[in-house]
Amino acid sequence: MLSAAIIATSLALATGVDAFWRVACSGNALVKERADPIVSPGVTSNHVHIIHGGSAFSLNMTYDQTQASQCLSCQVMQDKSNYWLQNLWFQDPKTKQLEPVANGGILVYYLQRGNDIKNMKAFPKGFRMISGDMTRRNKTYTENAGGEAELRERATKWTCLRYTGGVSGYDGYGFPNSYCESGFQARLHLPNCWDGQNVDSADHKSHVAFMSLMDNGECPSTHPVSLMSLFYEQTWDINSYNSRWNPAVDKWPFLYSMGDPTGYGYHGDFLNGWDVTVLQNAITGCDNNTPGTTAGDAAACSFFTIQSADAAAKCTISPQVNEDIGGPRAKLPGCNPIQAGPGPATIYSTSNCPI
Repeated sequence: MLSAAIIATSLALATGVDAFWRVACSGNALVKERADPIVSPGVTSNHVHIIHGGSAFSLNMTYDQTQASQCLSCQVMQDKSNYWLQNLWFQDPKTKQLEPVANGGILVYYLQRGNDIKNMKAFPKGFRMISGDMTRRNKTYTENAGGEAELRERATKWTCLRYTGGVSGYDGYGFPNSYCESGFQARLHLPNCWDGQNVDSADHKSHVAFMSLMDNGECPSTHPVSLMSLFYEQTWDINSYNSRWNPAVDKWPFLYSMGDPTGYGYHGDFLNGWDVTVLQNAITGCDNNTPGTTAGDAAACSFFTIQSADAAAKCTISPQVNEDIGGPRAKLPGCNPIQAGPGPATIYSTSNCPI
């Protein structure tokens, strides 16, 4: 797998970033279940998520609830936020049975980018947002065409990590169709400009926007407040499945929990639980281009307390949705028929489920 140090250096050199830090979240996850307090507050959500962060996570969430977390599955102790993404499944080409893929831990990059870093603000209390579209099943826009819709589509990408036997890795949109000996990694940028007024919106996207270059540049006049740029890396070890499929014969056998075999529907959520004062102090006080901050080492920022990876891995909670989400199984949990597109997928509930 590509080392965090190499990735950190490449991110630092790619664009104008003054300093940044990485928040590592355990591969064990806080919990895996059909829960999404942003999109489906108070009820069982459409599909299974891998959830990381503060132990106060529940079907309904407020900022004050995040602060009641007794443990964290991520390593920065002042960050009681929750981060969640869908999980990955393997469908056996022969039996068509579905199995959840292990791992799915995430690395969250907090990047100080853009043309207005000196006025960058911490996420306010109650702030939440999503990035990506679970119904997307193809690529619609010409890359780098610009505009908010194209930026939102470009925010989702993957990397096939291949660093054995002289085979190089590669990246793209959707899903690859090869073995990824060192891991399959999904990547997601989240919006980094805020309207300065609303901590949420009806679609959980309209109160935020991307900078003009997605992860750098100018904020639009409609969303003038610059925020830290969040970037998620979610990595799975899929090498153990190599003996069960053949890229020369079979289609890519992995899919996301909302029935997406294309990869274009990848999406993620962020619900702020930071100590806002600490986060603002870090934004202004750890923007100093020391060896540690330019390498993305959160421990180099004096405002943070870092717990060990072992301690983070011990932080788990019981699912609130009582159902079996294991495998092998014939259907994905919830009502998520496999939909390959190319048109947008239909979202079903138990009342109108076609399978």
